[in-house]
Amino acid sequence: MLDSIFAAVSDSTALTFGNAVLTILISLALGALISFTYMKTSPAGYSQSFTLTMVLLPVIVAIIILLIGSNVARAFSLAGAFSIIRFRSAPGDPKDITFVLFTMASGLACGVGAYGYAVLFTIILCIIMVILNRTGFGVRKSAQKTLKVTIPENLGYEEAFAEVFNKFNVAYELKKIRTTELGSLYELVYNVTLDEHTSQKEFLDAIRTRNGNLDLSLTMCPTTTAEY
Repeated sequence: MLDSIFAAVSDSTALTFGNAVLTILISLALGALISFTYMKTSPAGYSQSFTLTMVLLPVIVAIIILLIGSNVARAFSLAGAFSIIRFRSAPGDPKDITFVLFTMASGLACGVGAYGYAVLFTIILCIIMVILNRTGFGVRKSAQKTLKVTIPENLGYEEAFAEVFNKFNVAYELKKIRTTELGSLYELVYNVTLDEHTSQKEFLDAIRTRNGNLDLSLTMCPTTTAEY
């Protein structure tokens, strides 16, 4: 059974010069299309290095598949070589990871010679991504923020800002408390959810004047589940 599978794959992906050039050109075009779709669906910005990577990644995957072919020993050798590589990077946006898998799947399809299917699912997925982006699918009307407030040690923090939160109809959760300045100050870290109609400036001013001038900052809540 395995011999028949490898024979079928080998027949469809024979390593010839013409086949290699065709595979590289198609995978390069699909990578460029995927990269262009990513740029158009990323209003918050993107890095040039990542967009260039998406253009070349399908070509690299397709070349690897062409070189391996039906040679099992070569496949295990290549897997061992790649296991030596260690990538060190911070967790990325789930959308970025999805596009990386997208480009790898496109290159894989080109590498096995399924050019029609590669073009078909690439175009379909790119159209779906554009439609989801244009329709605002999954966009939240409320913004989740991290509110950090530094208060004197003699100020009770349990209900110090509850009145302000209720006034602006802000959902909140006290996530962390720690001392600073050798114990003379408390730093409070809240998770707050602000409605689209809530003025951040008025909200911060109300907290600042609630118990005197306080040192505070309002930043975007991180998307990871790590502790603050």
